[in-house]
Amino acid sequence: MSEIENKEKLEEKAIKELCKIFTTSDEKLVNNFIKCLFTPAELKDIANRWLLVKEIDKGTTQREIAKMFGMSLCKITRGSKELNKPDSAFRKVLDKIKK
Repeated sequence: MSEIENKEKLEEKAIKELCKIFTTSDEKLVNNFIKCLFTPAELKDIANRWLLVKEIDKGTTQREIAKMFGMSLCKITRGSKELNKPDSAFRKVLDKIKK
């Protein structure tokens, strides 16, 4: 196994561990955990990416979203494409939180 393949396997394992932490821990612990894990700038970026997905779902135009959050149309387009994919995880989560 090459060094790159090994790194990719380790990264995938880390993502699975993070998913487990997020789904099996209480909200307060996860909140504190992500504030330790990410810088304030990274947290802001993550929050804005989620907010843009929610705005796309509401029908807000991409240009309006770009103005609201000071984001590039490229990021917004990516969010829109992910939301509109068949079997979209974004769609599933949005539907779940709407209930």
